[in-house]
Amino acid sequence: MEFSKTYKLGNTNIEVSTGKIANQAQGSVLLKMGGTALLAAVTMDKKNAEADFFPLSVEYIEKMYARGAISGSRFQKREGLPSEEAIIKARQVDHSIRSLFPKSFKRSTSLVLTVMAYDQENDPEVLAVLGASLALSLTGAPFMGPCSGVVACFTQDGKVVLNPLVEEREEHRAEFLITGVDDRALSIEGWAKELTEEDMDKVLDESMTLIKEMNAAQVDFINEYKAAGGEVKVIETTEAFSDLPAPEELINKIKESKYDAIKEILFQPEKADRNVFIAKIIEELVAEHITPEGTITEMDISNSIEYIARRIIRDSILKEDKRRLGRNLTQIRPISAAIDILPTVHGSAIFNRGLTQSLSIATLGPIGNAQMVDAMEGESTKRFMHHYNMPPYASGEAGRFPYHPGRREVGHGAIGENALKNMIPSEEEFPYTIRVVSEIMSSNGSTSMAATCASSMALMVAGVPLKKAVAGIGVGLITEDKNDDVYKLLLDIEGIEDFYGDMDFKVTGTDSGITAIQYENKLRGVKLSVLKEAFRLAKDGRLQVLEVMNKAIAAPRTTLPENAPIVEKMTIDKERIGELIGPGGKNIKELVAKASELGKNPVDINIDDNGIVTISASNGEQLNFVKNTITSNFAEAEIGTEYEGKVDKIMPYGVFVDVSNSISGLLHVSEMWDQRTNADLEKIFSEGQIVKVKVIGKDNGKTSFSIKGVEQAPELQEKLAHPENFPAPEYKREERRDDRGGYNRRDDRGERRFGNRPSRFR
Repeated sequence: MEFSKTYKLGNTNIEVSTGKIANQAQGSVLLKMGGTALLAAVTMDKKNAEADFFPLSVEYIEKMYARGAISGSRFQKREGLPSEEAIIKARQVDHSIRSLFPKSFKRSTSLVLTVMAYDQENDPEVLAVLGASLALSLTGAPFMGPCSGVVACFTQDGKVVLNPLVEEREEHRAEFLITGVDDRALSIEGWAKELTEEDMDKVLDESMTLIKEMNAAQVDFINEYKAAGGEVKVIETTEAFSDLPAPEELINKIKESKYDAIKEILFQPEKADRNVFIAKIIEELVAEHITPEGTITEMDISNSIEYIARRIIRDSILKEDKRRLGRNLTQIRPISAAIDILPTVHGSAIFNRGLTQSLSIATLGPIGNAQMVDAMEGESTKRFMHHYNMPPYASGEAGRFPYHPGRREVGHGAIGENALKNMIPSEEEFPYTIRVVSEIMSSNGSTSMAATCASSMALMVAGVPLKKAVAGIGVGLITEDKNDDVYKLLLDIEGIEDFYGDMDFKVTGTDSGITAIQYENKLRGVKLSVLKEAFRLAKDGRLQVLEVMNKAIAAPRTTLPENAPIVEKMTIDKERIGELIGPGGKNIKELVAKASELGKNPVDINIDDNGIVTISASNGEQLNFVKNTITSNFAEAEIGTEYEGKVDKIMPYGVFVDVSNSISGLLHVSEMWDQRTNADLEKIFSEGQIVKVKVIGKDNGKTSFSIKGVEQAPELQEKLAHPENFPAPEYKREERRDDRGGYNRRDDRGERRFGNRPSRFR
């Protein structure tokens, strides 16, 4: 049955419809906002999978046709792997809906969100969580929604703007996707320019107001759909599911016989391999409980042990304020940091927090190395990139190295990039492409925060003039089952606290404010009051971490590494850009090829539309060759700039000087001395002589030079200081009748003169 309805949510009209397309999916909705449309479709298996987790997959699909475009790639026109932006959006939706299913619900569920149309004004990201929630609600699954998401921006003048148009976001101080259900936040992800904790309170409060409106609209839509004759078949009610991962009787038996052994394993030293001990217990229990005629499986036993371990860790924190390693709830694990770990690379730093260790490496490159992004939103470039890798050995596991980054790697790389990108200097201040890679050497919780800390230091080691150092830390949450009014916040969560806890709340920032947030939860949302408290706790932890980082490196280095490219800029007339590039790039390619012969690495020359030429070279010889070549052919004279040139011609009234093929002009006698003198310029200057001149004027293509106050070679400097030593000769003049019956005079050098002025025409 087709059904649609339009809602005004905030300042935006959103049309919701179902039954028009994708009707074989168990639940599908098409949402339209302006000229943007997004389809959400859900399919679900008929029975639970044999898994110890909820097999939910979320895909966010961006199509180039959505904005009426064809991929700019010459070789690939069909959409392939998702972009990193699409992966991050899919993760955000996953973090928003996964915790709204019963823990024992194990049906394989596929949610596909496809951007069908994009008007480049209304961001489809606003529709993603809304569409996912509506589609799931139409399936009749035990989904404890509805939930919605808003894009929340914080303006320069301290206002919160929700779901703004794309073009309105550029000058904002912060941008987050915030999702929620009822009065609770489900996920937060985004960046900020040193936002205070009080600012974040305001963002959360105003976002939740609109989220509740959007959730109410979903309830209304489902009710109206049913009233109009639409059918929503209930698969199973939430009451039909138990929060227990295995039969209660089995859990009680294992608890009775193995409780102390499991507790002892959990509280082993940090480096102990608990999996070995757990595997031994599972082996003993399999022999004891699994029989050919029985219904108990090895997975039931494993799930029972995990459930008991979860209770032990949580009860220890809630009832005794005791953490696994003996820390108090607000105590950070031992921290250390060091720099210059690797030779040859441009910058390296290592950061340790407990058993978690990140080694970050920064690399500087020419502007031409910036990443070209061909996405649904259009083509763009990125000159700062942060990449995150976690090989199997980091967690003590065997396995093949993951050459292709997974969603976890992309997501963890994204928070580091968000954390640092607004501390990176502008291209005008620092004309380099910057890439920093975080290699996780050892993992035991909060690796993405360790990566951010190490990357901040590595960038400073490489000489990147960061505005401020950035640190990050994770905050965890433990609540009493079925009563989240009883809770404890944990600063700096380790792996087991993340696994058995209720949220992973990661915050990065400087000593002045927040730069990025990535938050997910395992409850049916977390109250805003708890999150506000977590922000304050994260700030305390962040400042402690910054103290340790500052001892390793307190400020960016003022010099670049010896093997870093040398970058300089110069300007040519933008009307002559084509002349520099040449037909088919012939001229610029020849220049690059000749310059590259002078060093180990090739030269990079980047020219923008304003005639600004950015040159990146591996040594000074390459750089000077390119600069001199461009200057001699294309550079325009700049008033006030000093140049070195050759004397081309000497006249009684001045000297013509050639600086380059494109810069030449007159050095008038009045710009040689402050008072008039009768010096013979031919005795002071000689053709081909090198002189230094300063540009004092440009008029109708004519350039005027001066040498007043400009230091010259000693011999010339001496002559200029005593012009009286070089008097001009007395000329004998005679009058002659010209061919037209008039009179003119010729001096003894044979030059024809009219009055006292020499003619330039002979």
